[in-house]
Amino acid sequence: MTQGRTAIVVGAGAGGLATAVDLAVANWDVTVIEASSQAGGKMRQVNDGHNAIDAGPTVFTMRWVFEQLFANANGSFDTALEAVPAQILARHGWSDGSQLDLYTDHTASRAAIAAFASEADASGFDRFCQRAESNYRVLRDSFMAAQQPSMLSLPGRVGLRQLPDLIATRPDTTLWRALDRYFTDPRLKQLFGRYATYVGSSPMLCPATLMLIAHVEQEGVWQLPGGMQSLADAMVSLGRRCNVDYRFDTQVTSIDTQSGSISGVTLNTSEQLKADVVVFAGDCNAVAEGLLGESIKASVKPRQVTQRGLSAVTWCLTAETEGFDLEYHNVFFDENYPSEFDAIFTEQSITQRPTVYVCAQDRVDGHKPTGPERLLILINAPAIGDTATPSDFDHSALWQAATAVMARSGCRVKASEMPAVVTDPIGFHALFPGSAGSLYGGSSHGMLASFTRASARTKQRGLYLAGGTVHPGPGVPMATLSGRLAAEAIIQDYADR
Repeated sequence: MTQGRTAIVVGAGAGGLATAVDLAVANWDVTVIEASSQAGGKMRQVNDGHNAIDAGPTVFTMRWVFEQLFANANGSFDTALEAVPAQILARHGWSDGSQLDLYTDHTASRAAIAAFASEADASGFDRFCQRAESNYRVLRDSFMAAQQPSMLSLPGRVGLRQLPDLIATRPDTTLWRALDRYFTDPRLKQLFGRYATYVGSSPMLCPATLMLIAHVEQEGVWQLPGGMQSLADAMVSLGRRCNVDYRFDTQVTSIDTQSGSISGVTLNTSEQLKADVVVFAGDCNAVAEGLLGESIKASVKPRQVTQRGLSAVTWCLTAETEGFDLEYHNVFFDENYPSEFDAIFTEQSITQRPTVYVCAQDRVDGHKPTGPERLLILINAPAIGDTATPSDFDHSALWQAATAVMARSGCRVKASEMPAVVTDPIGFHALFPGSAGSLYGGSSHGMLASFTRASARTKQRGLYLAGGTVHPGPGVPMATLSGRLAAEAIIQDYADR
């Protein structure tokens, strides 16, 4: 029934790439239009003058999402992409000089926590992991991999047998408060509270349900030798085998309507392309702000300033470090963790002692470089890229603050000057229009936040949404799921037309 149907996907991030593959498999004629010269969206790479460095997402999890996408298109994820399983999830350092590794092996992590803190905290870790696994199990198929439910319909999806587990996810309490039930050492609260930032949120404001992210990592983290860009490239190759057409360096200026339905898009060259459906896979707030045309503006609810998720300031560089044996993923904590989020979400500023994430991208499978190596250094920032001025983000002062936190934890960056490749919320807003610099769309603050995201279907007939700013949420695997959900909705809606 769909033979001859045409779809245009605007945006070649993970969500748009997944939508294109699934629609092509269902015999749709699909064109993907991307403003950048490369696929990936936030999975972007930049060149610091020496090397290509991942400047966006760096943690690869939920491998099953991609295995299913490739299998549905008669492809093989294992054949398409080299992915090395990590043994150490992340190395954590504190300003008091203490250090803790978390492992994919639960027993190894438990032993490390017992030596780092106490046997009581190790037992708390056991219970925390059990709760995280239960949260994940009850919500994976009923919420994460399914069309967006309402709060009222979710219990019906879960079923009576799992209803106690759904209630036990504790959406009515914050993650930060829930962590008191498992850990007495404040450093462990910092470590496990940081999972809230994976969805652009504060651990003091997001629901305890999100401890499920810990289980996602426990199921496996992989390192991609080609970086996250290699994942985007593999998805494009899969799409091309399914006859998806890709047009890069091409800007969509409007999504067009005719007689109340989507009719296609207009490009910056004034060329008009006709389509039965359009999938917008950028930040959905761009639609709400009218950046894709007034005729579709009302189809998406605008995101308020108070609902924005985290932005960041990032530095990409090739340099040597000393004093701290880096792993692929590293996190450096300072004192007074709550103050960091008070500054961001209340004062819309950056604390003087931010948590610092470092991705040492040459340290795949335990490799230890002997000279300069590729580094992504990141600190959290408020999403004010639409109203801020360059003076609001003093790159030099922020670089000094970030490297000072690292130095107090024992890690010194041997760089003669601040890196040239810096991106702040203003830059992210320019890269991702409508975002205000938020890398996650809306925050997950409050028990209802997950139900307020836009879904694949919109109020506008023929317009669908995909990407990390819509259900089921941010992160490369979740954005990929959103793309598959958009394709599923389209196939269902047009099955009998």
